[in-house]
Amino acid sequence: MTILRLHSLADQRLKVFTGLTNHQLRNSLDPSRGIVIVESEIAIRVALQQGLSPVSFLLSEGKAHAMQDVLKDVDNDVPVFILDEDLAEELTGYRVTRGALCAMMRPALPSVRELLEGASHIVVLEGITDTSNVGAIFRNAAALGADGVIVAPTCADPMSRRAVRVSMGNVFLVPWTRAQGKWPEATVGELEKRGFECLALALADDAVEIQNMAGDGCNRALFFGSEGKGLSDQVLRACKRSVIIPMHRGVDSLNVAASSAIAMWELFR
Repeated sequence: MTILRLHSLADQRLKVFTGLTNHQLRNSLDPSRGIVIVESEIAIRVALQQGLSPVSFLLSEGKAHAMQDVLKDVDNDVPVFILDEDLAEELTGYRVTRGALCAMMRPALPSVRELLEGASHIVVLEGITDTSNVGAIFRNAAALGADGVIVAPTCADPMSRRAVRVSMGNVFLVPWTRAQGKWPEATVGELEKRGFECLALALADDAVEIQNMAGDGCNRALFFGSEGKGLSDQVLRACKRSVIIPMHRGVDSLNVAASSAIAMWELFR
């Protein structure tokens, strides 16, 4: 590793952390050159364990010391930038992370067919724009037995900085990919061809209460929609059945991340 101590957030060598938008980092013109910013020591350790290639680190003095065990294995051409604690907090905005950031090359995504190979429990996300919710759903997926996640074109990037941090690095543990072909017909068709029952989590008139669906052991794909409007009409028509979580006191819905945890617990067991 090459340690470099910096004294200003205006240093051009920090541009990848301070000056690029998520769209620029994603590099849609050439995904093989895309960058993901991994924030927090836990998420960085998970990403390194999963084989992501670091481009540069940005750490506080304290985190540089705490992460010596992983930094010693970093190639010499990967710079480790060190900031004092106040500058690190100013950059991250969160004292809890204490300035642990790493720019890494984005891993290649599998095709939908590759993702479904050998899988039996799949999560599908449509139109979820809150990156915190996306990150929380990936954490739930890792904990509750999802084999993979398919993200619709309208969904926020699971490798945005906040989604990675909220997931605690689980976006690197759960296989995922972007939906391909016409949405949602191509995705639902591929799932059904491989024996999946496609279930929409939605307040439909003919929806089945979730506890009445558990335990039959079939392959299942659970579709979750946006925080406000829910799933699109196209998805509701494409899925053969809708499922609801029964509630009390007139509450009709939960946050999508909370709903995903309940649904995965009930239907992926």
